[in-house]
Parts: sequence; structure tokens; C-alpha cells
Amino acid sequence: MSIRKQYDEALTELNQALAEMGQACADAVENAMEALASTDAAAAAQIIRDDSQINEMEHDIEHRCMVLLLRQQPVAGDLRRISAAMKVITDLERIGDHAADIAEIMPHLFTSRKAGDPAVSDAIRMGQKAHKMVVDALAAFQAEDMNAAQKVIADDDEVDYDFNAVKRTLAEEIAANPGQVDAALDLLMVIKYLERIADHAVNVAEWVQFTRTGLYKNENLF
Repeated sequence: MSIRKQYDEALTELNQALAEMGQACADAVENAMEALASTDAAAAAQIIRDDSQINEMEHDIEHRCMVLLLRQQPVAGDLRRISAAMKVITDLERIGDHAADIAEIMPHLFTSRKAGDPAVSDAIRMGQKAHKMVVDALAAFQAEDMNAAQKVIADDDEVDYDFNAVKRTLAEEIAANPGQVDAALDLLMVIKYLERIADHAVNVAEWVQFTRTGLYKNENLF
């Protein structure tokens, strides 16, 4: 097998590994919202256990990238794609972490808020939007689609709006009944993690520009 063919196969395997990690992270967010909706503590515990697999995927992809950089010395577009992949997996790992963070809150949250709680329902809808942003950002990155990436970035405004709306609802709850502050704070942490998940999806989308042009909005990242 020629060196070029080995290199192309390694790049294909890297892209596949990245896609699998992205899917695992997106699934973690989706599963977290489903567990929150069904008050399923067992499902929440599974999300926490699965996070270790996401961490292992990150280490595997990081190793693949380093091997390609050190042994093959890629140039131009390939170099940008490999460099971007190393940045993207950091955001993906944080998305997985935040899904696990939400799952860790659930057992306590389930004891303080009833099923069908309006604020919880609003948080779930917010989480579904954040999940879609993750899925769309990954698709845009794989396709190097700058238009799709820009839509993901624009969608973050809606998640931020939802975050502020739920936060106001929780502040009103605390003002009306200070004794329920713990219930409000638990859900506040959930929506904060969801807001961060959306932010990481934006980061993934922003790397599309770098892979296409070599430019990134924050020049201090390299």
C-alpha cells in the first residue's frame, strides 16, 4: 500500500471516529432530555456511566491527529482539517460532560419538582433546541458547509432567549416561595448546562470557516 493511500485511509478513519464521538455526545444530550421528561433516574445514571466512553473517544481521536501531524506532515486543507478536529473534540467532550452534569442533578430534582412542571417542560424544550444545534453543527462540520454553520450560530440566540425566560420564571418562584429555593436552583443549573452545550455547538460550527478558509474569528486560539 502506498504512503498516500495509507494517509487517505487514516484521514477517513479519523473522520469516522469524529462522527461517532459526535453522535455519542448528541445522544447524551437527547437521552438527558428524555430522562428529565420521564423522571427516569436509571436512564440518568446510564448517561453518567457512558461519559467515560466519550472521554476515551476524545483520547483516541487526539492520538490519531497527533500521529497524522507528526508522521505525515500534512499541508494546506488536510492540516486545517486535522487541526480543527483536535479543537472540535474538546467541545464535544464538554458537551458530553454537561449532559452527565445534568444527569447528576436529576435524582435530587425529581424529589423537588413534579412531573409536568411548566418550568421543567420549558427547560426540556430548550434542551431539544440545544440538541438540534449539536446535530446540525456536526453535520455542517463534516460537510464543511458554511451556510449550515451560520444557521447554527444564529440558532444560539433562541436558546439564550429560552435560558433567560426560564431563569426569570425561577427567580419569580424563589421570590414567591423562598422555601423552594433548592428546587429552583437545581433547574437553574440544568438550564445553565444546556446553555453551555449550545455554546459548544456554536464553537463546532465556527470551525467550519477555519477548515474552508484557514480563518477563525478568534486569532488567539492558535
